[in-house]
Parts: sequence; structure tokens; C-alpha cells
Amino acid sequence: METTKTNHYVSPLEKVFKLKEHGTNVKTEITAGITTFMTMAYILVVNPSILSATGMDLGALFTATALSAIVATLVMAFYANLPYALAPGMGPNAFFAFTVVLSMGHSWQTALTVVFLQGMLFLMLTFLNVREAIINAIPLTVKKAMSVGIGLFIAFLGLYNSGIVVTGMFHVGDGILDGVPVAIGELASGSGLLALIGLIVTGLLVTKKVKGALLLGILITTFIGIPMGVTQLPQGLTLISAPPSIKPILFQFDFSSIFSLEILIVLFIFLFVDMFNTVGALVGVATKADMLDEDGNVPKAKEALFADAVGTTVGAIFGTSTVTTFVESAAGVAEGGRTGLTALSTAFMFIVALFLSPLFIMIPSAATAPVLILVGLFMMSPIKEINFDDYTEAIPAFLTIIMMPLTYSISEGIILGMMSYVLLKLLSGKRKDVSPIMYIIVFLFIIKIMVE
Repeated sequence: METTKTNHYVSPLEKVFKLKEHGTNVKTEITAGITTFMTMAYILVVNPSILSATGMDLGALFTATALSAIVATLVMAFYANLPYALAPGMGPNAFFAFTVVLSMGHSWQTALTVVFLQGMLFLMLTFLNVREAIINAIPLTVKKAMSVGIGLFIAFLGLYNSGIVVTGMFHVGDGILDGVPVAIGELASGSGLLALIGLIVTGLLVTKKVKGALLLGILITTFIGIPMGVTQLPQGLTLISAPPSIKPILFQFDFSSIFSLEILIVLFIFLFVDMFNTVGALVGVATKADMLDEDGNVPKAKEALFADAVGTTVGAIFGTSTVTTFVESAAGVAEGGRTGLTALSTAFMFIVALFLSPLFIMIPSAATAPVLILVGLFMMSPIKEINFDDYTEAIPAFLTIIMMPLTYSISEGIILGMMSYVLLKLLSGKRKDVSPIMYIIVFLFIIKIMVE
């Protein structure tokens, strides 16, 4: 009797990314990757705009921004198999341009050299498992609070960038009320109105459980913005063009003035801010995606941190500031992204953007704002798992959550949350709840506060 052998075909994507094991499929992953790209595509415009204030070539910065994002996100896709996207981070780029160069008077070449050294140090710390150990030492309560805090932070980004909320002085009757941190913006027309329309449209798509609701919401809102005058159509007929040359900023390092106390402090601040921005993004998004293991640790954290370190090192060579994991990756996770195929799809979109920059630049912040606001909502769910009856857990969690949007900084929220956790546990006699690594981290927090 002959036995029949059944051959089960396994696609290359399944072999590489193990889609079935993660409960996902190709369509979901690609949609998630495109959604992540749409929510972070602004970096292609904003990063060159900020760094060009130092005298760096604007066109070269556009190319460097895209290339560094592509390299780092591809490493995340194939080496870590995680749905995170990376690009030059907001915050570090402003510190690079406005503090290190314009305020402290260093050349942008010196600043790039510091970023390069930071990347090399991160590579070393990643191989020594130092960064992974830090992530694993963070208490589960604070990890869950990070997800919630980042959700509020992302939502605030959407509200602020679209003009739904504004900061500073505003008129009340005949007078001017000064010093109010946040107020309602102009909602009768323009960007704010379009963002509100987009929020209703995207919210309805989510409610109806439409596949690709977030991406579809961005596209519909962009289209609605055309007759409103918010979406600016590309000028001329040339949509496809070669990316600008990267030569003016490629390998532009200056090691002559890095051996000083001032530069060492700059290097420490770069290291510190990027470390905890990345930690916050990894933990927050993994918590929302229910990807933490039974011990509350981020899976493949070392591989993810390696992608971040490679991105920063290569980004400095290309001529841009620190590359970090983007919290906007949560938008792709909300669409069902669970593997590196999501990251690969995002990287592919950055490649396309290099040659179709006018099309991607036309997407207004008002079109991506509704997605960021809804992702903020999605990331609130871990708050249900925080023990608010134990104040040594509740107070650090609350400080982590509230300080991220209020300080406009993920790292500052983590710092205050972790410091309060250690101090409250020590003073209340619950020392066993605190990992020894946490004491070292808090000591470094204190040093950071003193040197700033």
C-alpha cells in the first residue's frame, strides 16, 4: 500500500515572521505598517526643519531622516521581528539644534559626533544586556502606567498638532487670560475643524469594526481637507523625483572638541533621554498589544534595543540626530500588527517616500490627529490592572501617567514615576518590592537632575 505525503506550503513571509504563531496575517500586518507610517510621516518634514536651523542642508536632512528610519526599522523587522518603527526622535532633535548648537555654541559636526558616540555606547550596553536589565527591573505597575501615560501623550500630540487645543495667551471677552497651559483652539474652520471631522469619521469606522479603519480614516480625512484648504495638493506635475543628495552632511564628524566636561554632560543627557524614551515606547506598546511575557518583560527587548542603537549610529553617519523607537508604532499595533512584517511595511513606505515626497508631505497633521487621539484611547486599557488600593503602587503609577503629557516628555514621566516608587517602597518598609537595579537607576536620575 502506498502512503501519500502531504506537502504543506509555507510562504517565505510565514517562515521569516511566524505570522500564524502571532495570530496575524499578511494583510493585517501590511495595513498596520502603512498606518504606522502615516502617523509618523510628519518626521520627514519636521526633523529637517528643526535640524536645518543649525545650518545643515535641508534636502540632505530629508534624505538622512528617511534612510536612518529605513535602516533601523529593517533591523527591527528582521532581527527583532517586532512591530515597532524607528526614526529620528522628537525631543533629541530639538536638544541637538537649539541647545547643543544654537545655545551652547558647538558646531553641528560636533553634535553629530556626540550622537555617533551615543550610538556606539548604546551598542556596547545592549551587548552587555545593561539596557535589557533596566527594562526588566521596572516594576509591572510602572510598566502598565507607561502604556496609559504614553496614550495620553500621543492623544495630546494629536490634539495639539491639529490645533484642537492651543497653548499660551487667549482672549476672554475684552481681556487676555495669560499663563493658561492649554485652551481650545479655533474649531469653526481650518485644521481644528478638519481634525474633529476626521475624529468622527475614524471613530465611526472603528465602531463599525471596519478593517484598516485607522488608515482609511487618514485617507478620508486628507481628501476632505482638500476643499477646506487644509490639505495642500502638490505643486506642478512632478510627483516622482530622486531624493536630494546626502553628501553635505554625510560622515561630517568633528572629534577635536569632544574631550570636555560640557560635551560629556551633553553625551550623558543624550544617552539618558533616548534610553527612557525607547524604554517607554517599547514597554507601552508591548503592554497594549498584550505582548509582555508572564514576568511582565518585553519579548526580544535586547534585539529591539539593538535596532535602536544601530539606528542612532547609522543615523549619525548619515547626518541626523538620535534615532529612537516611535510611540506612533501603537497605531499599527492597534490595527493588529504583531510581527516584524509590520515594521518591514513601514520601512518600505519610507523607501517609497524618498521618491514620492510631495504626496506624503501633503498629508496634513489634522488627518493623522484623529488616529493619534484614538490610539491614546486604546492605550488606556492597562489602567484597569493597576492596584489603586495600594498607594505605594498607585501614586507612582499616577505620576507616571500624568507627567508624560504635562511635561511633554515620556522620559520625565518615567523618571518621576520610578523615583516615587523607590522612595515610597523604602519609606513604607516594602524594600523587597524594589529591584537592586532600581536603586542604581534612581541614583542616575538624581545625577541627571543635578547636571541639567
